[in-house]
Amino acid sequence: MTIAPRRPPLQVRGLDDAAEAVRQAGGRLTEPRKAVVQALLAAGAPVSADQIADGLDGRLPRIDPASVYRNLEWLEQIGLVRHVHLGHGPGLYALASQPEPEYLVCESCGRITSIASTELDRARHEIERAAGYRAHFDHFPIHGLCGDCAEP
Repeated sequence: MTIAPRRPPLQVRGLDDAAEAVRQAGGRLTEPRKAVVQALLAAGAPVSADQIADGLDGRLPRIDPASVYRNLEWLEQIGLVRHVHLGHGPGLYALASQPEPEYLVCESCGRITSIASTELDRARHEIERAAGYRAHFDHFPIHGLCGDCAEP
């Protein structure tokens, strides 16, 4: 099994910050890379590579899917992008931020709830106390039942 290294997230507020981060990593903000970053800035929430390639439902120009995947991978390697698996669908991508949100997914209705990572610190502490693991929930969400679905 291969485990991707956890890179420190790079905080970006816009395209200029992203361009500087790319240059600092020894890369260039090529047109396809710029288009991917612009899509992630415009999305405002995690999106799939296919959604980026399709131009976010027509809000942006379409991008070659192979180019999208290649650039997402490189941007993730430098800490500018992260991906998360929310449910059974494809991985979703977003610009990295600090602190990174974590997610809860309802197994019944599929509701996805974003939560500040600090809100789960007590749960992380209990997991470490009970099992010696330092848990994080930023790549795979916590599954359970939302308040509406848990009611009898």
